[in-house]
Amino acid sequence: MIPRSALKIVRSALTRFPVVALLGPRQVGKTTLAMELARSSGEMTSTYLDLESPRDLARLSDPEAYLDAQQGRLVILDEIHRTPRLFETLRGIVDRRRREGDRAGHFLVLGSASLDLLRQSSESLAGRIQFVELSPIRLDELPEPSALERLWLRGGFPDSLLASDDATSLEWREAFIRTYLERDIPMLGPRVPAQTLHRLWTMLAHNQGQQLNAARLASGLAVSGQTVARCVDLLAGLEARRYDVSLRIVAPDGTKLVVPAYYFYTTKRVPATEIVG
Repeated sequence: MIPRSALKIVRSALTRFPVVALLGPRQVGKTTLAMELARSSGEMTSTYLDLESPRDLARLSDPEAYLDAQQGRLVILDEIHRTPRLFETLRGIVDRRRREGDRAGHFLVLGSASLDLLRQSSESLAGRIQFVELSPIRLDELPEPSALERLWLRGGFPDSLLASDDATSLEWREAFIRTYLERDIPMLGPRVPAQTLHRLWTMLAHNQGQQLNAARLASGLAVSGQTVARCVDLLAGLEARRYDVSLRIVAPDGTKLVVPAYYFYTTKRVPATEIVG
């Protein structure tokens, strides 16, 4: 396991907030980091629940009673975006414990860095939650400087970066992209065919760092501009970064205009060169 700098940040946040949300894409190492935190916390005991597991979901048939009974333990809720209704339950438990003087270190929730998750948690847990983003492995986290070329070619996901050879790494990335386009995005956003999503993602990667023209993308994909805008918003929450800036333009007649502009960057989920082929 490559030591992650986010581990120290999460540990510190749990001493100050009752709920800490560790956000990041699938397979980036959220569960591994959470379990490492639980193992290294000494006297702190923990309970781990995978909200994609029917058995663990059954434990939450009465979520308030079950979670309240875990007081004194760090409860790790994995795939929290699957059950957003839990945020209201967490708020009630947190507020009750805080009135009793137990103010920090109650819940560590793990989930995709999606817009829905951020909106749900900010509405229910405002003032009670700290967000920590776990990115793919960064340059300063590499075990040795010689791994830089491997990071550039394979991207920062642990399973891809640490694969036994380049062929295995490529196979992992191709499977990841299929799952991402066919499962993750449709689950959280507009119902768009996976082939169309793949074309959009490829077009965005080709235009890395350039001004985003949603109308041109929509025309090339034969979909509505609204559909492209929704997909780009979702990608900005899950996969990439969209930078909003204002361009100040002086027209020929001297009129000054302020025009919003957007620049899109893919992150190191997988290399941009992998996306464009």
